[in-house]
Amino acid sequence: MQPDRHAPPSSLSRARTRAFRLNGRAHAALVADHVLLLDYLREGLGLTGTKRGCDGGECGACTVLIDGRPRLACLTRAGECAGHQVETIEGLADGGRMSPLQRAFHERLGTQCGYCTPGMIMAAEGLLRRNPDPDEAAIRAALAGNICRCTGYVKIIEAVQSAAGSAR
Repeated sequence: MQPDRHAPPSSLSRARTRAFRLNGRAHAALVADHVLLLDYLREGLGLTGTKRGCDGGECGACTVLIDGRPRLACLTRAGECAGHQVETIEGLADGGRMSPLQRAFHERLGTQCGYCTPGMIMAAEGLLRRNPDPDEAAIRAALAGNICRCTGYVKIIEAVQSAAGSAR
């Protein structure tokens, strides 16, 4: 029996090996073209710090860094990361020690339920790498795509300011 040429190819037949750096380490895997980075990180690799929120690019809970820039993992295909550097919240800690920004969120009470925290931290990390001494307006602009339902954002902004101050 001849295969139907008009039938859609299976997901596996559209899978390709993708090579990129993940949290500072070389990484290569067979990933189907349609797989979102969010699903690949959480279900494929068990990196659950990147949160599933709205699935539509509205809440920022899934923010990761790609080449140092914040990106929404729910809108990014894993295959788009080939040849790039991907960083998740798990990659910020060094040897089990919190990064200065993570520590500032902890010390300044920048979390409530914690669900938005990884996305907030990754967005803020992207800002601090580009601008190590941001004013409040720059911090608010960098975090504008991240929604927190528990706080009034005051402690979150204070945490970012504190991390920027300790980097000086």
